[in-house]
Amino acid sequence: MSAQYEEFLSIVAKLRGPNGCPWDKKQTHESLKPYFVEETYEALQAIDDGDDDELASELGDVLLQIGLHAQIASETARFDFETVLGKINEKLIRRHPHVFGQVEVDGVEQVLANWEAIKTEEKGGGAPESALDGVPASLPALLLAMDISKKAAKLGFEWPDVNSVMDKMREEVEELEVELSGASKRDHDRIADEIGDLLFTVVNVARWARVDPEEALRRMVRRFSARFKDMEGRVKANGGDVGALTAEEWDEHWNLAKENERQA
Repeated sequence: MSAQYEEFLSIVAKLRGPNGCPWDKKQTHESLKPYFVEETYEALQAIDDGDDDELASELGDVLLQIGLHAQIASETARFDFETVLGKINEKLIRRHPHVFGQVEVDGVEQVLANWEAIKTEEKGGGAPESALDGVPASLPALLLAMDISKKAAKLGFEWPDVNSVMDKMREEVEELEVELSGASKRDHDRIADEIGDLLFTVVNVARWARVDPEEALRRMVRRFSARFKDMEGRVKANGGDVGALTAEEWDEHWNLAKENERQA
């Protein structure tokens, strides 16, 4: 056991101890949930930025969340950090018989098939009530939609080709347009349902294209943010007021921002 490892566990225990930090002492598994998600996304941002120093720091923040959860559990003798390490070590060895055992595989697809079979066996070996069981409902919506879509497609609930998925997407757009027409007749729930249908179909288009929809949307938001900041900077540099731009002026500046992006 390294000195750094022991110091980490000691620090976490002290934070939760009688003379520790009031904030850390009052945390529970439930109260820490949003921080766990936040720290994970900050680590993902560091990966996107290609910043190794920041990534190392953010992974430490994620590790702190794990340490806090383990410490909280240890205080009522449920489990501790050693238990967490033991379980992941056992799981990695058990789920990689092609590395730690005698099983031979031909490629990634067979590895994934073996992984799913081992997971099923771990849960008692019985078939789940539904093919959709096992997908965490707390996943971000795009990831949840992708996982659900993949499981349904594996059983044959699938379009014959990508053009059929695109046709479905256009159909969903038309249905949304119908719901949005006539302001006095709008039904918020029906509109929300149609938007959900459209988003789920877009996720299926991404699946057919072998694109991660979560990452695709993040990339788009980064592009949008960069273009918008470019527009803001140009307008302010010329003494203008961003909030006073007309629709035509916004469009002109947007096209200039896109051109600057292409030339960068």
